[in-house]
Amino acid sequence: MEAQEEKEAQVAAWLKKIHGDHPIPQYEVNARTTEILHHLSERNRVRDRDVYLVIEDLKQKASEYESEAKHLQSLLMESVNFSPANLSSTGSRYLNALVDSAVALETKDTSLASFIPAVNDLTSDLFRTKSKNEEIKLELAKLEKNLTATLVLEKCLQEDLKKAELHLTTERAKVDSRLRNMDFLKAKSEEFRFGIRTAEEQLSARGMDASLSHQSLVALSEKLAELKRQTIPLKKKLESYLDLMPNPSLAQVKIEEAKRELDTIEAELTKKVDMMEL
Repeated sequence: MEAQEEKEAQVAAWLKKIHGDHPIPQYEVNARTTEILHHLSERNRVRDRDVYLVIEDLKQKASEYESEAKHLQSLLMESVNFSPANLSSTGSRYLNALVDSAVALETKDTSLASFIPAVNDLTSDLFRTKSKNEEIKLELAKLEKNLTATLVLEKCLQEDLKKAELHLTTERAKVDSRLRNMDFLKAKSEEFRFGIRTAEEQLSARGMDASLSHQSLVALSEKLAELKRQTIPLKKKLESYLDLMPNPSLAQVKIEEAKRELDTIEAELTKKVDMMEL
């Protein structure tokens, strides 16, 4: 409990330090929010300490650089009686350019021994950068090519999709039409079946022979087709008799018998056909 109260106090002090004279935003004080804010305050404290150390280090380096500059300036004055204040405007520009170059190249001094390695390193970096740029260009060209191919493929797929949708719409219309026709045919078939049943009932009530019903007529039609099939060998047999030249009287008898049999079959066929037409 004491640890929780200590964390809340640290959080309150940290928030007051951050916001200063401004009011601290309202927040729900509980174990979770206190823990989160305490964690943030600790991280902020560590960061502030690191920043402070960096600032102190930079101040120390600046002081050292300033001392070194004063030392070099005194040596320059002692050796050649030279001071930057005595330089012309052109000389000052050159000196500033030399200093800026040393800062940009991050050399320890402005000597030629320091500049040459720094320039070499910069040149190497430049070549590496150019090589990297070429690789990036090649990769970019490859990506553009793949993108173009992908866009073309996407366009083809969209066209195929449109064709498929159009074909599907057409087929769906055909199927709907067939379904409507099927429903119509079913309705008509049922209507005809009902009409046939009604007609048969009416005819039966009027004393019509049952042999003239629809089923009977269908059976007679099948029997007629069978009889026609049976007459084919009889006709061939009759033709074989006609080709013979034996006893004329016997042949005449056979011919008359075959004719009578054929007439009987044809009469029966005619009768059946007439019954079917009725």
